[in-house]
Amino acid sequence: MWCDRRDFLRVGSGVAVAGCLMNARDLFAQAAPNTRPRTIQTSVLEIAYEDTGDASGFPVVLLHGFPDDVRAYDGVVPALVNKGYRTLVPYLRGYGPTRFREASSPRSGEQAAIGQDLIDFADALNLSRFAVAGYDWGGRAACIAAALHPSRVRAAVLIGGYTIQDTLATPQPAAPDRERALWYQWYFNTERGRAGLQANRRSLCRLLWETWSPTWRFTDNTYNLTAPSFDNPDFVDVVIHSYRHRNKNAPGETRFIEMERQLAQRPTIGAPSIALYGADDGLGGPTRESPAERASFTSLVARRVVSGAGHFLPREKPDAVSAALLELLAATK
Repeated sequence: MWCDRRDFLRVGSGVAVAGCLMNARDLFAQAAPNTRPRTIQTSVLEIAYEDTGDASGFPVVLLHGFPDDVRAYDGVVPALVNKGYRTLVPYLRGYGPTRFREASSPRSGEQAAIGQDLIDFADALNLSRFAVAGYDWGGRAACIAAALHPSRVRAAVLIGGYTIQDTLATPQPAAPDRERALWYQWYFNTERGRAGLQANRRSLCRLLWETWSPTWRFTDNTYNLTAPSFDNPDFVDVVIHSYRHRNKNAPGETRFIEMERQLAQRPTIGAPSIALYGADDGLGGPTRESPAERASFTSLVARRVVSGAGHFLPREKPDAVSAALLELLAATK
C-alpha cells in the first residue's frame, strides 16, 4: 500500500497508517548505514532523497532514470564519499516516496519539468553550485540544468551524452532497428499501453531492464529492492505523460512553454563534462562520435564507451561513473 500525505488525513489512525509508514521506511531502510534518508519540499514536490557523506563536502547530485530509483547509485556513492564529497540522490517525480504536494498539480513527465525539479531541489537545499551525474531521464535533467544554469553546475557526467529534446518539432522516424527498440514508447502512446503499465508495472519494467542491459545478470533481490518505487501512485501518469508529450500526443504545462522553446534550440553545455555510453545498450548502442555531438559541448573533457555495460551503467559499471566524477572534480573548482 502506497500513501501520500493526504492519505494520512483520510485514514486517521490504525493499521492503514502503519502500512503507509512501513512502505516509506522499507524503501529508506535499503540505504547504506551512513546515509541520511530525508525529504525536502519544493513548490510542487515533496522530494525524498538520500544524503551521504560530510555535510560540508562539495555536493554531487546523482539522478536515476526510467525505470529505476536511487539504488542505481549504491556502487557509485562510496568512492565519492571517501574523497570527502557529499552525495545527494533524489527519487524523481513519480518514483518511490517522492510526492506531489497538491492533488491538482499536473502529473507531468516532460523534460522541462524534470530539469526544473533538479534546480528546485538544489534551491531547497541552498546549493549554489553542485556537480551532477545522470542517465536516461536523470541524464536529460542534468543536461538541462547544465545548459540553462551554467553558473550552478561545476561538472557533469552525462550517461548517454547530450539528450535534450526538441519537443516543438515534428518527430522524425529513426532507422527501423531503432524504432523497434522504442516499442514501449509507442505502447505508452495508446490507452492499452497505459492500462498495461498500470496492471503490469513491475513485470514490464523488469523486461526493460533485461532488454536494455542484455549482458547484465542482475539478481531477483537487486530488482526487488527497486521495484516498490514503481508502486508510487503517480508513476503511471508521469511515465505516460513523458512519452506522449515528446511525441506531441499530450500538452505540456504552460509554465514550461518558454523553457521548451529554449531547449528546442539545443543550448550548449559549458560545464566540464564527460559523456559515458554503455557499449551494450539495448536501446541502441553508442553511435560514432560526430561533429554535432561535439558542438553540443564547449568543454567536453572525454567521450567514453564502457564495455560490458548496457543502459543501466551506474549499476553495471559504477567505477566508471565515480571515476569520471572524481576526474572532473579534481580538475575544476
